[in-house]
Amino acid sequence: MVAAPAGATTLREAFVQTYNNSPDLNAARAQLRGIDEGVPIAKAASRLGVTGVVGITQSTTGLSRLDNGSRVATGQVNLSYPLFQGGRVRNGINAAEARVVAGRAGLRTVEGNTFAAAVSAYMDVIRDQAIVDQRKKNVDVLNTNLRASRDRFEVGDLTRTDVAQSEARLSLAKSQLATAQGNLTASRENYRRVIGAWPATLEPPPPLPPLPKTSDEAVDIALEESPAIQSAIATTQASQYDVRAARAARLPTFSAIGGSSYNDYLGTRARQIGLPSNTPGIDQTQGQNNYGVSLSIPHYQRGMVGSRVRQAQAVESQALEQSIGTERLVVSNVRSAFAIYQAAGAAIAGNQQAVSANELALEGVRAENTVGTRTVLNVLDAEQELLNAQVALVTAQRDQYVAGFALLNAMGRAQADDLSLDGGALYDPVANYSRVRNRFGDWSDSPRYSSPSTRTTGATPDDPDVKPYTPPDPAPVTSPRN
Repeated sequence: MVAAPAGATTLREAFVQTYNNSPDLNAARAQLRGIDEGVPIAKAASRLGVTGVVGITQSTTGLSRLDNGSRVATGQVNLSYPLFQGGRVRNGINAAEARVVAGRAGLRTVEGNTFAAAVSAYMDVIRDQAIVDQRKKNVDVLNTNLRASRDRFEVGDLTRTDVAQSEARLSLAKSQLATAQGNLTASRENYRRVIGAWPATLEPPPPLPPLPKTSDEAVDIALEESPAIQSAIATTQASQYDVRAARAARLPTFSAIGGSSYNDYLGTRARQIGLPSNTPGIDQTQGQNNYGVSLSIPHYQRGMVGSRVRQAQAVESQALEQSIGTERLVVSNVRSAFAIYQAAGAAIAGNQQAVSANELALEGVRAENTVGTRTVLNVLDAEQELLNAQVALVTAQRDQYVAGFALLNAMGRAQADDLSLDGGALYDPVANYSRVRNRFGDWSDSPRYSSPSTRTTGATPDDPDVKPYTPPDPAPVTSPRN
């Protein structure tokens, strides 16, 4: 892959754009912030509860005689503080904490997958751009061949068949160029979808960090560091706490309670107790305070608790099986990526030799064609074989780099903190958790959200690579000699 001109976009810059602008990443961060709120929600069940009631009532002696009845304005405050709830609060908090751990690992998984998609999109554009350039060169060469064939036909050196073969190959090359241009446009649009910007000119990617020598070594790293496995383990732990919390519903609950009430009869107290309304000395207000403890002992709850425990146990079993499935998937992804990486490396070596050999063969076939020992068709075949080898080489280079990064991702080493991004501070998933974990106010909303993700609804920039290609006028044909 040839070097890009100065000012071209680098892979690291593409990573920075993806990290800051990806709606998938920003959605995963928002999801984690929602998971963080599970901790203060669980803690709320252990805190003092305060409720207030105010009201006014009017009694009547008839349908329309409001003035004959009594009135009362009521104010009441009730307090309740749980002292023992059977362990449901403690296990609920532990489950919420475990889900936070799982959510952070899930965010790292989304980061790795997003960066892997960015690498694939980046390399697809580079590959398809190289193929378009090669196809254009092939059209130029075949156009020159056709002119030479027509000139030699005019002097009787070639037959009409030779000219027809040159025309057919040129038409086929133009068709292949159009297909390559379409693939390049699709790759650029996918790049814009993943990274959020139109790819102008891309630099060749930097070398990958050192990779494990064997697939077994890569699997061992993945089992230790893969965020997908870590998330599955934490989710299983959370489900175990959920089972314990469900069982706690079978146990008694013990609470301290208290309250205060105040009634104002608004001058109607005498009528309420059956005295004339103008009876003097009647107190129009009444207050009362109360406090104590409350013990609630469940005896029979219609089978609901047993059903909820069994339901939580089923979810725990599901989480355990899913963790095993995740482990299998990670191992499979690691071994597959390692195999593709190794195979692509061997393909690169083979295709490089094929390109060198085909270049030499083409030079020889062209020389032999000038002395009549090779036909025009032989020259066209040699040119096509060289082009096929060049395309295969570019494709293998792309496949090896993408597979290498996929291997890093499967091992858990393709997140933002592994890539040394230089586009500003990284998103800190702990900051929001630290801010909200002990909040207890009912009016502490988050500020209104404004999406940092970029939109791609604007017009697509002009792309000269997808316009109909007109080969330049060839230089005068000179016949090479042996």
